Amino acid sequence: MENDEHILPASDSPAESTVPETADASDVSDEGQTESHPTIIVMHASVGSGHRSAANATAQALEILRETDDPELLQGLDVPEDLEVEVLDILDFGRVIFDGDKAASLFTGATRPLYDLTWRYTLTGRLLWGGGTIWSHVNFPKFTEHVREKKPLAIICTHITAANVAVGARMITGQHYPILSVPTDYETEGLWPHRTSDLFCVATESMAETLRPRKVPDDSILITGIPTRDDFRKTYDKYETRKKLGLPEDKMVVLALAGAYLPRPYVHFRETLDKILPYLHTYPGMHFVFIAGSDRHYAEHMRQQCAELGLENTTVLDYVDGMAALMAASDLVICKSGGLTVTECLCAQVPMILLGRAYGQEKANVQMLTAVGAAMHVTTARELLESLRHIAKYPQSTQAMLINGGIIRRPEAALEIARAAFRLIEKAGARELVEHRKRFLWIYWGKKPAHIR
Repeated sequence: MENDEHILPASDSPAESTVPETADASDVSDEGQTESHPTIIVMHASVGSGHRSAANATAQALEILRETDDPELLQGLDVPEDLEVEVLDILDFGRVIFDGDKAASLFTGATRPLYDLTWRYTLTGRLLWGGGTIWSHVNFPKFTEHVREKKPLAIICTHITAANVAVGARMITGQHYPILSVPTDYETEGLWPHRTSDLFCVATESMAETLRPRKVPDDSILITGIPTRDDFRKTYDKYETRKKLGLPEDKMVVLALAGAYLPRPYVHFRETLDKILPYLHTYPGMHFVFIAGSDRHYAEHMRQQCAELGLENTTVLDYVDGMAALMAASDLVICKSGGLTVTECLCAQVPMILLGRAYGQEKANVQMLTAVGAAMHVTTARELLESLRHIAKYPQSTQAMLINGGIIRRPEAALEIARAAFRLIEKAGARELVEHRKRFLWIYWGKKPAHIR
C-alpha cells in the first residue's frame, strides 16, 4: 500500500481536483429521458494518497485523449466524445466502512516486519490469488449494483481491493468489461487478481518477471511506468521557479519532502531531519527547502527551529501548488520511498536520497532504485549527513543518479495506460478477451518466484 505521499498535490485536492471523485455518467434529455454515456471507472482505495494520485492521473489522461485531436496522442484510437470518467474510492462502497488511512498506519510500528513478510510473499510467493466473487459478496454488493447500472466500458484499478472487487462484480453481473490492474510501486504483491486481470500495467521489466511465474501471460503484461499527473510531462524554467519562491539561483537546492498525508509514517523521517538541522550551516553551498504540506504545526516547528539555530540556508514551505515545477527546480530531493513520490522525482528528473527503513513495497522501491543507481538510501541522521557531505564535495554524483534514473523514467505512463484501456475496449467489443467462469474464490499454486529473499 502506498501511505507516504509528501503532500496532497493540487490536482488531488478535493477543492481543486479536475477529476471529480464521483462523476455523473448520465444526463437528462429534453424529452425528460435519462441518456447514459459510455463510462470508464478508475478505482482506488483511500489507503494513503498514492493510489488516489495514480487514479486521478489516469483519469486525467483519459480526459486528455477524449478532448484531443492530436494523432500522436490518439495513435489511431477511437475515443467517444461523450465519454464519462468516474474516479471512485472502493472503500466508499463497503457494507462495513472503515478508515483506510488508519489501517495503513497499523503497518508503521512494531507490525512492519510482519507487513514485509505478507505484502509480497505467501508461502514464499507460490500460493497466489486468482480472483473471485468473495470480496464482492462479503463487503461490496453496492459496487456490484453500481456496475450493473453503469455497464462500464472498462475498469482501471490502482489498488488490490479495487481490482478484486471489479473482478467479482464482472463475474456476478455477467458483463465483459476489461480490467486493468495498475500497481503503484515497483513490485507486485500476491493478492492482485492475477488470472482474471486483462492487463497488468507495471513499472519495470523486473515486475514482469514477478508476474510470469504467477502464470500471467506476456500479452497481459504491459510495461508503462507508474502514472503521474500531466504536470510531470512538462518542462519548467528552473530559475524562474526559484525566483518565484525566493530560492537562491547560485546554490544547490535540496528539497526535503516532509509534509505528510499520514503523519505517523513520517515520525522517524521528521525526527531525522530535526537531528541534522544543527549541522546544516556547514553546507554553505546548499540551500535546504523543507516542505511541510498542510501540516501547519510542523511548519511552525521547523521555522522556529531554523530561527533559533540562525540558519540562513533554509526555507520552510507549506502546501505547494506546483510541485512538479519545484522538483524540477531542485538539485536533490530527500524523501521516503513511496512509489508515487519516487516516480514523481524520476519524472521531474531530480536525484533522490531515500530516508528511512523500508518494509513491504517501500523495500522493493529502495532495492530497485539503488540497484540501477538512481538513488541513495540512508536510515540514520549520521548517514544522511555523510551523504550530503559526499554530494557537496562531488556534485557530479547527482548527475550520475539522474542519468541512471533515465532507465526507468516514464513520464508518459498515464497516457500509455489510458491508450491500453481503449485498445482493450475494442477487443472486448469484438469478443476477443478471455471470458472467465464465475468463481467464489480462486487460489492457485504458482511457479518458483523470480525474486526470492
